[in-house]
Amino acid sequence: MKIHEYQAKEVLKKFGVPVPDGGLAKSPEEAREIAERLGGFTVVKAQIHAGGRGKGGGVKIAKTPDEAKQYASEILGMQLITHQTGPEGQKVKQVWIEQGTEIERELYLGIVLDREQSKLVIMASQAGGMDIEEVATNTPKKILKETIDPGIGLLRFQASRLAFGLGLEGDQQKQGVRFINALYQAYVATDCSLAEINPLVVTKDGKILALDAKMNFDDNALFRHKGIMELRDTDEEDPLEVEASEFDLNYIKLDGEVGCMVNGAGLAMATMDIVKYAGSSPANFLDVGGGTNVERVQSAFQILMSDKDVKAVLINIFGGIVRCDRVAEGVVQALHGLAVNLPIVVRLQGTNAEEGSRILEESDLEFIVARELKEAADAVVKAVKAAA
Repeated sequence: MKIHEYQAKEVLKKFGVPVPDGGLAKSPEEAREIAERLGGFTVVKAQIHAGGRGKGGGVKIAKTPDEAKQYASEILGMQLITHQTGPEGQKVKQVWIEQGTEIERELYLGIVLDREQSKLVIMASQAGGMDIEEVATNTPKKILKETIDPGIGLLRFQASRLAFGLGLEGDQQKQGVRFINALYQAYVATDCSLAEINPLVVTKDGKILALDAKMNFDDNALFRHKGIMELRDTDEEDPLEVEASEFDLNYIKLDGEVGCMVNGAGLAMATMDIVKYAGSSPANFLDVGGGTNVERVQSAFQILMSDKDVKAVLINIFGGIVRCDRVAEGVVQALHGLAVNLPIVVRLQGTNAEEGSRILEESDLEFIVARELKEAADAVVKAVKAAA
């Protein structure tokens, strides 16, 4: 789950991470009032779940409260396009009015999970305020890394080494160590999947601040953090993904034309790969889970049918925990209650797969029944091309 910059700063502030003062505005008038309270010199920042807001015109420096009001009126309601939103952009519904900062240096600090090592990695770089992906690709030596043993945690020498690597000395080095420790504590305590400060700034009066903040959280751990779950902004998410979450379906919208309904994340990934190999593209990732039943199948189909890009549907089920004949009965029963006018290819393997295929073939609905995965992929791609 993603949250906004202003929300991330509120979370980090609780753990002792220093952040600039600010306020949230949903109208130009509110923006002016907040800017006046902060002394006039402020930064007006669009709040959307995407990076690159400054390059897209979503971040403006205001010298007076009236300028803050003017910039807020320009940013609020705009369709902000960045490299992370895609060409359609994201509508700005609120802006964060932040106290202006006199910047001496811009740095980078981030924490991610290295899945290969099953350990956290803290990354730091003196090349802050830039696209860190480009820095990693073009000048990887500029990125410092410290791997954290989960049984021990972040050690002081590691935080000190990162602070020195950022070129911090004297009191700033001590501030840097405290900052890194606080960010690490926030990451672990809230079950983050990503915590990124870009830029981490050294101000002209020698203070270290998180000028921007990005935090993503592990969805599977949100039940432990009701306060963080309340920060979810569904307006920033794909409507179909929001609907799927209400039915406890694992769904991610993609830009292809084959709607995929699969049980099991690994099988779903393999299905998407073979659809691509066969000559088309998946319109989604959809894992209905091991306990497939009529209600889940029907909910999944409703979501697939709501996607106007879907030209054909591929159902790929492996009967391990669930029997294929029950899945087939569920599919038939679910589709009787829906107006489906797209080609549907079904491939069943596992327990009672033959019985399941027979149920589909003898139903009064039109299914293309396949036995092998490649056969199913070829059939659904053929159906897509015929529809086109």
